[in-house]
Amino acid sequence: MNYTEKQIKKGIKLHVLNTDKFKTNLVAVFLTTKLTRETVTANALISAVLRRGSKTMKTQEEISKKLEELYGASFDCGIDKTGDNQVLKFYIETINDFFLPQPGENMLKTAIENIFEIVFNPLIENNGFKKAYVEQEKKNMKQRIEARTDNKARYALDRCIEEMYKGKAFGLYRFGYAEDLEKIDEISLYKDYQTLIKQCKIDIFVSGNVDGTLETILQENECMKNLEDREPQYNQENEPPCEPQGEVIEKRNVTQGKLVMGLDVHSKNEDEKYCALVYNTILGGGANSKIFQNVREKANLAYAAGSNYFRYKDKIFINCGIEISNYEKAVELIKQQLEDMKNNNFTDEEFANAKKSIMAIIDTIDDEQDTGITYYFGQEMSNNKHTIEDYKQKIQDVTRENVLQVANRIEIHTTYFLRS
Repeated sequence: MNYTEKQIKKGIKLHVLNTDKFKTNLVAVFLTTKLTRETVTANALISAVLRRGSKTMKTQEEISKKLEELYGASFDCGIDKTGDNQVLKFYIETINDFFLPQPGENMLKTAIENIFEIVFNPLIENNGFKKAYVEQEKKNMKQRIEARTDNKARYALDRCIEEMYKGKAFGLYRFGYAEDLEKIDEISLYKDYQTLIKQCKIDIFVSGNVDGTLETILQENECMKNLEDREPQYNQENEPPCEPQGEVIEKRNVTQGKLVMGLDVHSKNEDEKYCALVYNTILGGGANSKIFQNVREKANLAYAAGSNYFRYKDKIFINCGIEISNYEKAVELIKQQLEDMKNNNFTDEEFANAKKSIMAIIDTIDDEQDTGITYYFGQEMSNNKHTIEDYKQKIQDVTRENVLQVANRIEIHTTYFLRS
């Protein structure tokens, strides 16, 4: 895979992942903006409304019909939270021109035209979005927000983050808040959209077997011509969490307890984050990790047990599904694993296996087009440009002493427990 990037306009960047590994081209448009309490709900709703129809494809049925005409192309969109930013993501996947049954068609050009049409040329009626679409998507969004408790493990993680980042950007729920939907109508939402498109950071990704005509396609595209240079309004620095919250217990109608522990890692620079990744893998990053083996397998205190490292925020979150009565025992045993790591109580085999596990994951990055795009978008957002080979070398360079240094900087920030 050959990766290149180029600024098309100020604040608008093209990223090309040129590869002949796939029979498809994947085009993605990411709109990145600051996470704020005032805009988070409207931005999430914008993503949902845009997929309903555009100026020339006025309904989802028309969009689907157009995709069918493109040899069964697929379109998808969603909302993500990256550091202190909200990202609206749009994807279209089409067959690569080299595999078309009839030569002469330019499927990449058509794909770009269609995704740009959906994102940048929405259906407008009476100076606003189509009223029926907005009202329907408000109902859908309200249901989605209210259903966030259905996935108890995800809910517990989100709640721990909210407690750690109370009143801060990272603590906001990426789909927004039901009470804010009441204040949104088709006119106000369109105004929010116009502001977003003028101010957001725009990243265009193209993955596939791409020739030299791509930049010309973009330069000649009417939607691209209409986009203005901008000083992109997004967060490049990450806010720290609040003061340590200690223990937070929330009671709901649950049969199984959900324990989440948020840890401060205190990395001093980007290179130390690779060490933190190895540390986390030993601690709770898989079936051979200390938390999984000691809390779940040996002590039989958890149905599920592990941890994840959030690189953007430099935080580790330990997650366990436990019997409610096992809360104190589970917390103490997890703390013991943290102490064991500080005291060099992990084997050379555990250290080597952790690095192998990470390497295996890195090797899968270019196995799927969307994971390749996700990787390079992460590089873009962290302003830490490393090739996949560089990434592997950074992991190889991590020493046992580096992991011990991480272990001795770790502090428990918040312990959250969801129980009945």
